[in-house]
Parts: sequence; C-alpha cells; structure tokens
Amino acid sequence: MTRTFGAICAVVALAACQPRIPDSAAGVGFDNAVNAPQSRSQYDGARAGGALPPAQVVSTETVPAAPQVTTSQTALPAAPSAPATPLATTATAAPQPASEAAAIANETTAALAAASANSGVLPLEASPSNPAPQVFSNPGISDENDFAAVGERRSIEADAALRAQNQANYTVIAPTAVPTRSGEQGPNVVAYALATNHPRGTKVHSRLGLTGASRYQKACAKFSSDQAAQLAFLERGGPRVDRLGVDPDGDGYACEWDPSPFRKAARN
Repeated sequence: MTRTFGAICAVVALAACQPRIPDSAAGVGFDNAVNAPQSRSQYDGARAGGALPPAQVVSTETVPAAPQVTTSQTALPAAPSAPATPLATTATAAPQPASEAAAIANETTAALAAASANSGVLPLEASPSNPAPQVFSNPGISDENDFAAVGERRSIEADAALRAQNQANYTVIAPTAVPTRSGEQGPNVVAYALATNHPRGTKVHSRLGLTGASRYQKACAKFSSDQAAQLAFLERGGPRVDRLGVDPDGDGYACEWDPSPFRKAARN
C-alpha cells in the first residue's frame, strides 16, 4: 500500500513539472467565454462572416529561436567588398586625351603597329610623290628585234661568213621521172578499187552458192587483213571466180574489204 501511494505521488509531481503546452487555437475566439460561440450555428455564422477575434485576444504560443551551429573548422574569411570605382574597360582604361584629334592619332598609331607586327610589311601609302616602280627585264623574251642588243653580240662580217657556209652546204636535187609499174607484180587493189564504182553488197558476179557462212568465216580468218584477202582473191581468179570462198555474195570484194576509202582519196 505504501509503495502504491508513493508511485501515485511521483506521477503527480512529474505532471506538475511538465511545461505548459501553448494553445494553437488562441485568437480564433475559443479561448475566452465572452467571444466563444454558444452553439454550432453561431460558430458557422462567425466563419461565414469572417469575424475576427478582438485585438486583445492573442495566442501565447512563441516560436523558439534557431539553434546556433558551431564547428571546429576555421571560419572562412569574408569576401572582399566590391570597390567603389568601376572596373577598367576600353573606354575607361586609358585616360581620355585632351582632344578628339589626339585620340584619333593614338588609335591610328596602334593600328599601324598591329599591322606591322602581323605581316612585317608596313602598308603602302599611295601618293603622287612616290617614285615609279622599277621595271625588270624578262630574260625569257628574245631581243633579236633590238638592233643595239644584236649588234653587241654579232657583226656584219660574222653574218656574211655564216651565210657563205650555209650556201656551201645547200644541195639542189634534180627531179627524176616516176618509174612505171610493170604488170608482173600481180594485181593492184588500189587500181581495182578505182576501176569499180558499185558499193559493197551489190551482186555483180554469179556464184554457185556452195560457200556457207561457216566456210566463209574460216576462209577470211586465214588472212591477216581484209586487204590481204582481197589481193589473194584477185590473184586466184577474182572477181569472176571465187576459189577461196571469200566472196559468197558476188560483189567482187573479199571478206570485209571496202574500196570507198581509195575512191574518196582519189577525188580529193
């Protein structure tokens, strides 16, 4: 029993030591009996009408101060304040000259110095007083038309001796008669081309029709050129007889030989 009574006393003492909790509803009209609504309808009317509590009704709730955080590290130094004068710019870096002419002169001098530093050659100043540019002689151009230049290198006597030497070396060859061609060398394809006038593919001579396409191709393949085939064709009885099988259509022209180039050359 004694223990129970002692425990109750301890609980009461602890309750008495607990700090008072602030009333968050203060100032709304519920912390005094004078302004508190007596019924639910009065409370709703006060909310709808926007009624505010009197000025003397305030809450006793206070906001605790923010805790101070301390560290063991050394505090950083404060940033230096900005200078009162503005930073130097293009317009304020150099002092302003006394006159606008002096400023233009300074800018021109700076531009010329920068140009000479980049290219290494000062700009050319165009002026009528500048001397004329020097003209250099081109060694690749001949001066044979310049009498003074040629006279310094040669003389009239030297030219006469050179002409006499050229005349001694000159030889005149008298023309001779063109030799006649004998008929013992066989037929001439050029003379045959000029003696005929019909085009290729025109049948002039009769053929038996025994020469086929395969025999014609084999016969023409034996010759190195169409001109050699035409010459052999004329030597073996052509164009009236085709013993070699190189003129199956009877136009008088062996294989692919064409007389038109010879005729065209004769007309020209």
